[in-house]
Amino acid sequence: MQAINRPLVSVISVNYNQPEVTCEMLSSFREVTYPNYEIIIVDNGSPTEKPDSIKERYPEINLIVSKENLGFAGGNNLGIKQAKGKYLLMLNNDTEVEPDFLDSLVDLMESDSKIGIVSPKIYFYYEDNVIQYAGCSKMNPITSRAFFRGYHQKDDGKYNEVIETHAPHGACMMFRNSLVEEIGLFYEGYFLYYEEFDFAARVKNHGLKIYCQPNSIIQHKESVSTGKSSPLKTYYLNRNRVLYIRRNTKGINFVLAIAYFYLIAFTKNFLKYLLKRKHLYALFSGLFWHLTHTNIYSNNQK
Repeated sequence: MQAINRPLVSVISVNYNQPEVTCEMLSSFREVTYPNYEIIIVDNGSPTEKPDSIKERYPEINLIVSKENLGFAGGNNLGIKQAKGKYLLMLNNDTEVEPDFLDSLVDLMESDSKIGIVSPKIYFYYEDNVIQYAGCSKMNPITSRAFFRGYHQKDDGKYNEVIETHAPHGACMMFRNSLVEEIGLFYEGYFLYYEEFDFAARVKNHGLKIYCQPNSIIQHKESVSTGKSSPLKTYYLNRNRVLYIRRNTKGINFVLAIAYFYLIAFTKNFLKYLLKRKHLYALFSGLFWHLTHTNIYSNNQK
């Protein structure tokens, strides 16, 4: 199929001190069958592993170098501002893609203007045929938790149906470039984690739908930059869970959600990290942040 007949897709990926991981992702793109895409790599102020080697090995990419670490949201926003495509694909650098993964994502977006976001089926890279994401449950307004369909299950074909779902996966999500003009960029106050849930809430408030397209498949190495169990991850997961509540929950649900977090979730995490000093410090630091950042806009204010 000629490129002229297919809309341009801007693939945006953020690199932070992991040029080799990013190059592995780019290597998988050399086999991609979709004929019309551009790749934008945003280096997020890498302190030691400079991104020059990425451009040297993959000269076809557009490399944007930020002077500072802008976080997941800020890094992607930097790429979005330079993107030319009809569709934008936010893709983690710690992924590898199947050759035909773009085709079915674009086809689904083209089929219905009311679809706001599409994510593919995602496998764990280091496990054989094991699902990480095949759709997402509704975010519980009290616990502020959602669960991925098929998580850690062998793919036996049960999740092969295209479905409307409640949230995309932040490792890979496609939406229209025009959507940014309508609802705004990713909210940069999160820095890491919960950005896709926040963005999804805005998309749904805008009257649009979110889908999982299981005919598109990627592999996710997961938490390469932050580590699977790091104090940094502890800090942002807890801080941003409360931030999500503050931006997206109102009335009695807000009171119940805050009560649940501090009485149950915080207590559970406190006991979990009682003998892990760095994690415990990260937990308290994340919650202290809210005492010094009292002016948080709700999600309907972008």
